[in-house]
Amino acid sequence: MWFPGSWRAALYLLANGVAGLLALLVSLLLFAVGGVLAVAVVGLPLLAALALIGLPAATLERRLQRLVSDRPLPHGHREPPGPGLAPWLRTRYTEGATWRELGFAALLMTVLWPLDLLAVTLAVTVPAALLATPVLFDGEQVNVLKAYPVTTWPQAFLTAVAGLLVLLACAYGLRVVAGAQAALTRLILAPGGEHQQVVELTRSRVRLVDAFEAERARIERDLHDGAQQRLVALSMMLGLARLDAPPGPLGDQLSRAHEEADRVLVELRELIRGIQPPVLTDFGLAAAVADLAGRCHVPVDVDFPVAGRFPRAVESAGYFVVAEALANLAKHAGADRGTIIGRYAAGILTVEVADDGCGGAAIGAGTGLIGLADRVSVVGGRLSLSSPAGGPTRVTMEIPCQALPDSA
Repeated sequence: MWFPGSWRAALYLLANGVAGLLALLVSLLLFAVGGVLAVAVVGLPLLAALALIGLPAATLERRLQRLVSDRPLPHGHREPPGPGLAPWLRTRYTEGATWRELGFAALLMTVLWPLDLLAVTLAVTVPAALLATPVLFDGEQVNVLKAYPVTTWPQAFLTAVAGLLVLLACAYGLRVVAGAQAALTRLILAPGGEHQQVVELTRSRVRLVDAFEAERARIERDLHDGAQQRLVALSMMLGLARLDAPPGPLGDQLSRAHEEADRVLVELRELIRGIQPPVLTDFGLAAAVADLAGRCHVPVDVDFPVAGRFPRAVESAGYFVVAEALANLAKHAGADRGTIIGRYAAGILTVEVADDGCGGAAIGAGTGLIGLADRVSVVGGRLSLSSPAGGPTRVTMEIPCQALPDSA
């Protein structure tokens, strides 16, 4: 099994050597042109692009790692908060993965590429020169590798046998060198163990939230299309029976049963609205916020010019933050009026609920916001509360997200 692995090791080293040389030439070109044009400010973006030279180098390295390793090499990059070049650049320049890749590119351009090409060159030319000695020997003398004179046929064949042994040694050596470089590269590029665990934990939490929202929507749909419709039909049947029943105890029982069915239907509708509000599912966050404000016992002004739709988990988080904030406003704030302001700009959805109450609220003081803060953090956002003694109280939610493409 030496030779298949050795060929892959040779290809890995050769590709890295060529890539390192090309990266060095491109970096020198960007540095020279950017330095000349920096006086006119035009060259500054070229100089800034030097920090991103590690991205293509690391991407190629992750593909080449498949030649010598069965383990995939994770990249550790974050997803930009929104579309476009500006969010992408802001994310890349502020994450550790970009600077790890820049360090790898610097090592590749200065140290690794000449060593890689030298290792492949020696591993190919030395065994080939020894094995070709009997072919090149003319009966008088041939200088093997321009240093070792061979003057007889026995020496020529012994040199060829030595070339076979050297070929086996070089094949093994290439695997050792490629394995060592792959391990070094993995040490530089791979996120640390704790970082990788945090990334995987965050991703698993996002998957759990998505699954929870899907299950919430399924339960709401089953209740709305199943139990609620049957209760409506039962209430209608009881109403008709009450009309047809003669006055007396039976009519009174049917009347009470009809009223009880109506109360159960109202409670079920409130339960469905708490699980997954139909207005949120059908019309989006802005309409759902307006519905919450309209049902609040305290007058609430709404300034929410956000017409687009967002991922289900984002809309759900925003809805329940507003619902909990309005519930606290009505029960504890002693407020005469509240306001809801919503904005979406630069890839960030911001929702603020404020009131003119007495203040003094805290996220962990029985307001119900601590669980919502966890929910908002799962989708990459943050929840903040400002409530000094005497008021006003402001609950602010910020979630980096991308509006759905089919939203108007």
